[in-house]
Amino acid sequence: MDNPNTITHITNTTPEESLYERDFYQWGLYNAELLRQGRFAEIDVENIAEEIEGMSRSYKRELFSRLSVLITHLLKWQYQYKKRSRSWSKTVYTQRREIKIVLKFSPSLKYNIEIIINDAFEDAKFEFEKQTKISKDILPAICPYTFKQLSDYDFWPEETPEETPEETPEETPEETIV
Repeated sequence: MDNPNTITHITNTTPEESLYERDFYQWGLYNAELLRQGRFAEIDVENIAEEIEGMSRSYKRELFSRLSVLITHLLKWQYQYKKRSRSWSKTVYTQRREIKIVLKFSPSLKYNIEIIINDAFEDAKFEFEKQTKISKDILPAICPYTFKQLSDYDFWPEETPEETPEETPEETPEETIV
């Protein structure tokens, strides 16, 4: 039986259904072997280009996702300081470590990092509101944390008391000036 990693193991395809559509794994092995053999005229250029672009986008999506989780937890740390937990600090640590790994393998993502941070902050505001039941409207318009702070294992935001209408102290008659 042919080795599935060799170029000779190709299943028949019909014009209606390409190998790419029918068996992505085999398509990948086949095209990798064609590239190694220098048989460039035979490779599936269009689908290879799409897959490479998709891989690039996946690194950016992972960075966005990890920044969103990190920012959400820093906001919770800052605004819900009475509820801080070991779980939150572990999540912050893990996200920082994973962000460093993503940037190690894709350092060009640093060139647009502020845009990605601001997009992740918008996502984090919704998640913050959902998880804490505190209105996202109390949060700043732009991300309060810099890339340097987000990357710094020793950075933890200062406490900011959440201010909601039911927690705002009302004036007592003695404090009212007439």
